[in-house]
Amino acid sequence: MKGSERIERWTPGDHILWRYRGHAPDLSGQGVHICRPVTVVQDTAEALAVWLAPGTECVKPVLANGTPVHEEPLATRYTAPRTVTRGHWFGTGVLKLARPGEPWSVWLFWEPGWRFKNWYVNLEEPRTRWSGGIDSEDHFLDISVDPDRSWRWHDEDEFDQAQRVGLIGPEKAERVRLAGEEAVRAVRAWGAPFSDGWEHWRPDPAWRVPELPADWARAAVQLTS
Repeated sequence: MKGSERIERWTPGDHILWRYRGHAPDLSGQGVHICRPVTVVQDTAEALAVWLAPGTECVKPVLANGTPVHEEPLATRYTAPRTVTRGHWFGTGVLKLARPGEPWSVWLFWEPGWRFKNWYVNLEEPRTRWSGGIDSEDHFLDISVDPDRSWRWHDEDEFDQAQRVGLIGPEKAERVRLAGEEAVRAVRAWGAPFSDGWEHWRPDPAWRVPELPADWARAAVQLTS
């Protein structure tokens, strides 16, 4: 299919890539700095749901000297040169839900034994679809939502620092903050996807863990959703 054609819906069990473009100075030469192979759970006009399985090999950013990004002091976290490295997703796995055009995705986390932990609203650029998966750009600011429906902001310090070093301009920052407030309204209204019962979902035990392809950073020819 070519760039102007409509992509067909993926089938449950298909393997695709969930990727994020980078912000900070990147010495790897790749436009993508996060790549996670995932399994499609559902793909409809209303929402895409994918499963990030435990042990999945992923790509993540690190500083050029190998230091994990979260260990770098905030003052230089977004100005120190970066590269990318491979690693494996740890923990119990993540179910990711995304609705077309919405500037966030909702992630579900569980404790061992499938005890539901929380929802996590990841503010991001509306995703673009391509033949191998979806691409987006993280917007730093996030929201966690507990089973009792209480919520709180996350990473406000990183969001502010990204503005101070020029990774996000004033107009974009305002759009991100407004998107966050819209997401909070969705939480308070307790509509989809929070009310849809996804916390009771379980992956098909027959699914195998997706592999990270050698060309994980290949250029994406965008397709309409």
